[in-house]
Amino acid sequence: MIVELQLQQYEVSFLLTDDKRIHQLNKIYRNKDRPTDVLAFAMQEGELAELAGGVLGDVIVSVPTAKKQADERGVGLVDEVTMLLAHGLLHLLGWDHRTAAEDRRMRAETDRLCRAARPAGQARAAGRASASSPGAAPRSSKGGAKRALSGNRSAVQRPARGGKVQARHQVKARRSRKG
Repeated sequence: MIVELQLQQYEVSFLLTDDKRIHQLNKIYRNKDRPTDVLAFAMQEGELAELAGGVLGDVIVSVPTAKKQADERGVGLVDEVTMLLAHGLLHLLGWDHRTAAEDRRMRAETDRLCRAARPAGQARAAGRASASSPGAAPRSSKGGAKRALSGNRSAVQRPARGGKVQARHQVKARRSRKG
């Protein structure tokens, strides 16, 4: 996924945890008194974004919740965790799903990243559907990232070092559609 998004020069942490820990984090940072499947803490947004340098942020996944969701969807645990990691990574890049249109675009990009994360033989077997129409115009995220969505690749360009990143909140946690 990192290579697919051309983010090799950036740092991101992925944490696999349990429902107890993600519940604590969800309560502290989102005032939601329940576990969730994934949280993303973007470092390129907020009042201190200029201090983040090449750090994108943290993606935290609850493995027990992912297991429940995998069973409900009839997919393997690795596939579900991969989807949640891709979803959280997109949140770090400024993607969101507040509207039906945003949700469709984010799901399509999440699916594309999951295909890219599969071993070579599985990726070919799954096919390579385009996430959007060829030649689509770049989109800007709240954090200032530019995404060119065309064909099977998505190029992400961050503001130049020292460039202004739009400030929103000091710490902003995002979660998946489920809770």
